[in-house]
Amino acid sequence: MSEEIENPVPTKGHLVVKSYLKTLDGSPGVYRMLDEQGAVLYVGKARNLKRRVSNYAKLTGHSARIGRMITATSSMMFLTTKTETEALLLEQNLIKQLKPRYNVLLRDDKSFPYIMLTGDHEFPMLTKHRGRRSKEHEFFGPFASAGAVNRTLNQLQKIFLLRNCSDNMFAGRTRPCLQYQIARCAGPCTGKISAEDYDKLVSDARDFLRGRNSDIQQSLAAEMSEASQNMEYERAAGLRDRIRALTQVQSTQGINPQTVPEADVIALHSEGDQACIQVFFIRANQNWGNRAYFPRSGVGADDPEILENFIAQFYDNKTPPKLILVSGDISNEDLLLNALGDKRGSKVEIAHPKRGERAELVEGAHRNARETLARKLSESAAQNKLLQGLADALDLEEAPRRVEVFDNSHIQGAHAVGAMIVSGPDGFMKSAYRKFNIKNPETTPGDDFGMMKEVLERRFKSLIKEDPDRQSENWPDLLLIDGGQGQISAVAEILAELGVTDVPFVGVAKGVDRNAGNEEFHRMGARPFALRRNDPVLYFIQRLRDEAHRFAITTHRNKRAKALTASPLDEIPGVGAARKRAILAHFGSAKAATRASLRDLKAVDGLSDALARVIYDFFHDKG
Repeated sequence: MSEEIENPVPTKGHLVVKSYLKTLDGSPGVYRMLDEQGAVLYVGKARNLKRRVSNYAKLTGHSARIGRMITATSSMMFLTTKTETEALLLEQNLIKQLKPRYNVLLRDDKSFPYIMLTGDHEFPMLTKHRGRRSKEHEFFGPFASAGAVNRTLNQLQKIFLLRNCSDNMFAGRTRPCLQYQIARCAGPCTGKISAEDYDKLVSDARDFLRGRNSDIQQSLAAEMSEASQNMEYERAAGLRDRIRALTQVQSTQGINPQTVPEADVIALHSEGDQACIQVFFIRANQNWGNRAYFPRSGVGADDPEILENFIAQFYDNKTPPKLILVSGDISNEDLLLNALGDKRGSKVEIAHPKRGERAELVEGAHRNARETLARKLSESAAQNKLLQGLADALDLEEAPRRVEVFDNSHIQGAHAVGAMIVSGPDGFMKSAYRKFNIKNPETTPGDDFGMMKEVLERRFKSLIKEDPDRQSENWPDLLLIDGGQGQISAVAEILAELGVTDVPFVGVAKGVDRNAGNEEFHRMGARPFALRRNDPVLYFIQRLRDEAHRFAITTHRNKRAKALTASPLDEIPGVGAARKRAILAHFGSAKAATRASLRDLKAVDGLSDALARVIYDFFHDKG
């Protein structure tokens, strides 16, 4: 892979593009189009770079979107690759990293939760898992949300009675826990069930999660009948409850296709520049939930391009299923199939069904996409109206696109944190939230003014470093500060020091009675003012302030909880979570471990003699 040297030309538009043709050949690769400030407008891939770029050099034949992009182009950059598939993967990585204005961008790319059946214990545990998947355990999913996993696990515990406690808790039990008492665990920790019978429960749970439900239900029904005939009424009642729970979990999954054992159903609905994509997860002939996405559609990209970019970015950090059902045509489908097949390690099929159960699945997903987009557009209209009302109330020149709200939290100066939440036309932008641990030694504990100055200084120094020319969407149009004139003065001081003079800021104080509805608004050089008690803009500001307060309190509580559970073992190099658990299990407490002899430390399972010496020296050299 090699990068061409940038070739600046003192013009813009198609003449700039045309000037690069003499330096290009027919290699596959990725190109970037940049504006006058060097910001990336668009990232694209090409099987033949010279042929693709020559299309942009033409004066006519472009969509309005592409025409605007070419007009704004001042320079280009190129990366050549060995194959077009490699170019596709590189293109999507650059889009995620650079977020160009004219590209389709998947804005919400969180990982999905799975159900994990552990494989490193005599009595396996059934639990929720998110993150890297190790080979020693079995994983079932993905599920659309943590809520979908939790609901399924809740029912599976009633059906299969598998434990969900940690190995340490399991090893330390001397009598059954509450889960056993309420018939959600078979009690293997205290010998209430044999290993052989527990293995049968594990096998049934595995079969259920693989879609073999009917055999399980018939087996439980036969056991219930037998128990009833033998007048074992308590056992029969327990089996009845398990059958009822099994029926319930099957019914709550909604769509349970008979002919589609595994697939992702991806449906797109677009209106103007807005798009919604619904993804349904079908695994083991069961619907394991759905999630809606609202990709940025590249200022007018067509549906096939949106689907191509969404699928490529969606599976960038996920293993694709064998079958992907889609609602329409996809640009560069063959190329996408090659990339997905390489990712999975086997063939992947993309289908656009016209009839049958597959088509019904796609139609259901498309209906959800259409209805979800309609709700979002309605909510966005209301949100835009509130933002315009906010601009009118605060005498802003135009409605803010990005509002940042700041708050602090501490208890008598301890565990102090600052918090920033962000809101815009689409509501709260939770991926943009930030927390700040107050760590300046010159900040007096409990000094709210000093804390606010530190938070704002760090926030804007970071912004100036990342985007000094203010080309990105990360610069705020308005700052709301929880506090009155003192906090506003602190903000004004720090912004003036940093040379930021064009970002408006307003303090929101509770007023003399500190009651909601009596808020006063403070600006530099102006008298405090209030809004009518029934003004929708006032309620909007209260929601913003309350969300910032909630986020600050949650961050503070998490920091305080972490401090309360901190252990001196955390400070020792080479002692991770697993070794820490082994040491605590051996000695009973971290305090006992600090007093242990070298010989006792060497007796801990999993500790080498060298690490035992490191731990011993750490505690005996400290003081």
